Amino acid sequence: MRMVEISRYAEIHQQGVLDLIQPIQQLELRIPLTLRDQPDLLDIPAFYRKGAGDFWVALAGGEVIGTIALLDLGNGEGVLRKMFVSAPYRGAVHGVARRLLDTLLCWGDVQRLRCIYLGTAAKLHAAHRFYEKNDFRRISRRELPAAFPVMAVDTMFYRLELATGMAAV
Repeated sequence: MRMVEISRYAEIHQQGVLDLIQPIQQLELRIPLTLRDQPDLLDIPAFYRKGAGDFWVALAGGEVIGTIALLDLGNGEGVLRKMFVSAPYRGAVHGVARRLLDTLLCWGDVQRLRCIYLGTAAKLHAAHRFYEKNDFRRISRRELPAAFPVMAVDTMFYRLELATGMAAV
């Protein structure tokens, strides 16, 4: 395995992000999302770098092997989006997902967010275990903030309260 680094997204990563996310969604997860359904992937800086938002990639030998994004909803709230890790780099042994999440959570603390929400598909059981193991609590759709961008595939929702943000209130 190559050394993995977590980096802030740059335009040079654009094709790598698409090459990672689309096959996972369409072939592996059998979620029929196209680029038309995800305009955020065509202009990541404009979509995610607003307020406290940002987008990060995990790189191995310069290749994009993981992604995670934070969308700022305002009011001290954010949404975790676009968390994907290439199959050979999944699991606790490699720790790529954990490092991506830690990067997002550290950024959220610095930005003084109070909580992070996320939506996911019901069939993504490994993702549910990962989020729950990392202190996300399952919530109902009606507990989401009004500004939460529900995707068509989202049927399960989670919230994580951030200690720093809570102390700042």
